[in-house]
Amino acid sequence: MSGGYPRPDKARTRRLLERYHREGDRQAREQVIQEQLPLAEFLARKFAGRGEPLEDLVQVASVGLIKAVDRFDVDRNIEFSTYATPNILGEIKRHFRDKGWAMRVPRGLQELRQAVKEAIREETVRTGRSPTMDELAERLDTDVESVAEALTLGRAYNTTSLDAPISQDDAEGDTIMDLQADENQPIEGIEDKLLLQEAMRGLREQQREILRLRFNEGKTQTEIAERIGVSQMHVSRLLRRAIADLRRSLSEMERERH
Repeated sequence: MSGGYPRPDKARTRRLLERYHREGDRQAREQVIQEQLPLAEFLARKFAGRGEPLEDLVQVASVGLIKAVDRFDVDRNIEFSTYATPNILGEIKRHFRDKGWAMRVPRGLQELRQAVKEAIREETVRTGRSPTMDELAERLDTDVESVAEALTLGRAYNTTSLDAPISQDDAEGDTIMDLQADENQPIEGIEDKLLLQEAMRGLREQQREILRLRFNEGKTQTEIAERIGVSQMHVSRLLRRAIADLRRSLSEMERERH
């Protein structure tokens, strides 16, 4: 299903989850699972072509979905899909990790690899471009050689690059990331892009449009101001607010998957 998946009504999902968690309604639980399966299938398909049958990936994603349904806190003001996405991706990621490491990697280097991955994502969102090796080394208070070694760890997953720069929006036009994966794209890169896509959905339409114009089309703030009919100063404020909102959403999703 190119560009997305059928999305259940948010209010209905919330009501069903409340019936399950507050009243013990198992039928409501099954309804949520069935209605949210397209989300699990959508995420699983992003990892197809990596040596695992799609049917197995869908099954793994479904396990993540079920865990998300059972663990969801109905007292929190968060949409279920925002909560479920990192849970499902985490289940898929564990599946590949359990099967995929081709060599034993020191824990310290694994931790640096995670820090590099997070720095790449944050700097890409902040600046609109991929950070250089020198910039990563300076941010992480290490040397370029260590950063390069951490990036090379991606080869343990049969990948060629950890970097996941901002690219084109998807077919729905509501994300600043190109979600079309290929066999050489790192698993973590797909995961980050899917999380960013979900975070983008939580922004207002104007915020998504400004980010698209700035990062996809490379428009200056002055050009954006002319396009949407406001002052350049107002565009600057709107852009800062959109990035701040996106960071908050990503931070919450990051907490959910750890």
